[in-house]
Amino acid sequence: MIDAGQIQNILTDALPDCEIRVNGEGGKYQVLAVGEVFRGLNPVKRQQTVYQILNPHIASGAIHAVSMRLLTAEEHSALA
Repeated sequence: MIDAGQIQNILTDALPDCEIRVNGEGGKYQVLAVGEVFRGLNPVKRQQTVYQILNPHIASGAIHAVSMRLLTAEEHSALA
């Protein structure tokens, strides 16, 4: 099994310009990623970007479910 900290490290390594927070356990995780890499991408493309990184761990069964909030810095600021 993989833990939230490991997932956060994997995503941070792959998306170094993003602020990433991962919560959860037992194969079910919530990801918040904020970065300009998502600018101009629709929600599906944003999720595909993250799934591409996590797919080996999903395929192995280490990750069962992921919910994601993938935002630009501007979108994240608007929520505050």
